[in-house]
Amino acid sequence: MSTRHPRITPMLTSTLPSPDLVMAVTDKAFYKALGRRIADRRKALEITQVELAERLGVAQQTMAHYEGGTVRVAIALLPPLAKALDMSIEGLIGEEPKKLPGKRGPAPRIQRQLEQLSQLPKAKQQAVMQVLDSVLAQAAR
Repeated sequence: MSTRHPRITPMLTSTLPSPDLVMAVTDKAFYKALGRRIADRRKALEITQVELAERLGVAQQTMAHYEGGTVRVAIALLPPLAKALDMSIEGLIGEEPKKLPGKRGPAPRIQRQLEQLSQLPKAKQQAVMQVLDSVLAQAAR
């Protein structure tokens, strides 16, 4: 004898959505924005949905759903998608990489001076390097 009630089980399973289909409001906004970024970048590169779908090994209809933000893009698909669109994963998902703060002090000035030095004729470059070598030798004492 079964412990399940035959009238309740079908009703419960038919009214509950699959967890894979449930998307929180914030998720919907994220996937809509992601889809817009994918579509905008694809169009900027003059790639069709069919071409992009073929590169990723998905159906064109799936690509249309990704771009519409109605279907979640699998995490495993992000690296090849970013590569196909010639952008970073961070840029694809809307998170630009954070820039590390630059060093304070003379480093940028030295970098500019080295660039200027590289533009000088070889003889002048050697003269500057001799002066620099002698100053560094004295500082090491």
